[in-house]
Amino acid sequence: MANEAPELFDDIYLGLRAGGAVRKQRRGEPLTSEEVEAIGRWRRLSLWRKTIAIGAFALGTFGLGLTVGGLIFGRWRTAKR
Repeated sequence: MANEAPELFDDIYLGLRAGGAVRKQRRGEPLTSEEVEAIGRWRRLSLWRKTIAIGAFALGTFGLGLTVGGLIFGRWRTAKR
């Protein structure tokens, strides 16, 4: 279990790099060899690893958004008694 934690972060980072490269490719910009490699590695990942990486990224982003939103907007609301 301890060996899988770094792999999850690697998968998330790979997905972000591949997503940026695909976006760049759609705009017609030339890709670097690293970007082509990132797209290829992402496509070779199994479906369950992609699902876990995307889910972890979404859950982390959602959690961070709720935390920051609570800190910012929580101060504007006063408690009703």
